[in-house]
Order: sequence, then structure tokens, then C-alpha cells
Amino acid sequence: MIYDLIIIGAGPAGLTACLYALRSRLNVLLIDKAMPGGYLGQILELENYPGFEMISGFELAERMVKQLEKYAYQFKQFDVEKIEKQNDFWTVINGGEKLITKTLIIATGSSPRKLGIEGEAEFVGKGVSYCGVCDAPFFRDKEVVVIGGGNTALEEAIYLTKFVSKVTIVHRREGLRADKILEDRARENKKIQFILNAVCVKISGASIVEQIIIKDVNTGRQQDLKIQGVFVFAGMNPRTEFLNNLLETDKAGNIISDKNLAASQPGVFVCGDCTDITLRQVITACGQGAIAAYSVNKYLES
Repeated sequence: MIYDLIIIGAGPAGLTACLYALRSRLNVLLIDKAMPGGYLGQILELENYPGFEMISGFELAERMVKQLEKYAYQFKQFDVEKIEKQNDFWTVINGGEKLITKTLIIATGSSPRKLGIEGEAEFVGKGVSYCGVCDAPFFRDKEVVVIGGGNTALEEAIYLTKFVSKVTIVHRREGLRADKILEDRARENKKIQFILNAVCVKISGASIVEQIIIKDVNTGRQQDLKIQGVFVFAGMNPRTEFLNNLLETDKAGNIISDKNLAASQPGVFVCGDCTDITLRQVITACGQGAIAAYSVNKYLES
């Protein structure tokens, strides 16, 4: 079968693109290496999505999928290894299995950025985590560190206080990047303290995390913190490795596109956190998904 469109990635951007493409009567296949929802499933409380004072990411994803089911949408679990252009079609490849389509939307999102410090890789799953919502129950009544100063870091730190005895937020700058309302909540929480102008340089322990070494970025002075968990929220890296330089990207690997979200190859469009989008939020991913699907339809018509 040759599809009109294959959407790679079933997060909020991909789900929205699928909805708009189905409403345009396109023959669409939505694929992802995991089940639909993507990073949405890890968001415990979503407060800034229009129409909902509060909703969990998991529930929002469920609602999106249920809406797609009205159109009898097609979904396939498929871990993309590479894509290739063959004549006027695109081939999406996983081992010996190939899917053929006239157009592509890449909505693969992003993954947590590693610190790249000593001990980090060694202690993943042994005290080092990149998801508080996923792993908080394992740290009940323990002292942990959250590394980062953006919205995700503070949201996760606040959530962790439901389980742990103490959270120390370590951030490399004096000022935080998070929204002021989140910063206010974190500073008002008696279980949270801040160490600013500091970076983590080493994670250590016997079989599990027992301490970290942090360094003051201004003085260079180092200190040990005795803790049992490290939660890293140092930004995200786009999931674009499978492209193998097929599309134009920026230095960080974000796919570069025009105002219609067309990538550098004809017939390929992008949306969501794998692009060079300014504001990485669920609402902006959904907006880009709608634009990408609209652009695909116009491309096919032409």
C-alpha cells in the first residue's frame, strides 16, 4: 500500500496532524515506537492548555486518541531506523519492513539531555532519573537533587515533594528560567531549597547514588551533598538521529523548516519539539501539527 501521508511520532503534534489529515480525507498512517501520547503521558498536571483549568497529560492524550477513533485512524508501532527517497515516494524503514508514502510529517519530539558528567550513566536507574512523575515513588522519604531551572525542573520538583523529604534545586545561573508562578510555588514549599550559580560535576556512590559534587560557577568552590537521588532536567535533544543528515538541521539537531513547516526535502514536513520552535509547549506542538497537515494537503493537491 502507498499512503498519502505517514506521520512519524504520536505525541501531541503527531496526533493533531493526524486529526487534520483525516479530516482532509487523506489515507494516513500514524506510527511511533511506543503507544500514542508520547511525552504527554508523563505530565501529571497540565495547567496552561486552553479549555482545561487542570488536566493530566495522560487524560489529554486519551481524549485525542478517542477523537481519532471516530475516523477509524490507522496506527502502527514502528521504530524507524531510516527514511529514503525513491522516485516520487518516501520509504520508511525498520529492518526488512518498509512503509511507502507520498509525503511525511516528522513529529518525533525530543528526549532528555544528559549532563555528560562522571557517574551519570553509571547510576541511571540506580538513583539518576529524568522523570519525576515516573520514578518519585522509589524515593519516598529520601533527599534528592533536581538539576535545572526551567518549567519542567520546577514542576517535577514540586511533584517530588509529595514523596521525598527534601528537594534541592541546583541551577547554573542566579535567575531561574521557569514561569514566575512556578517559581513562587517552589519557593513557598518548605521541602524545597535552592543552590544557584552552581553545577553538578560528579555523581557517586557504592551501588546506588549516595552523593554529588557541585561547583560554584563564580568561585570554583566545590561541596559534597549527601543525597539519594538525582533528577536531571537540563533541556531536551530532538529525536532526529535517524535522518542521517537527510534534512537540514541546526547545530542542536532541530529540523529547519519554512513558514509552512516544509523541511528541506520536497514532501517532508515537520512539527513539534523536533523543530526549531521557540516555545516548546503542548499547545504549540498541536498548533504546528495542524499547520503541517494543512501544508501536506496543499502539497498533494498541487
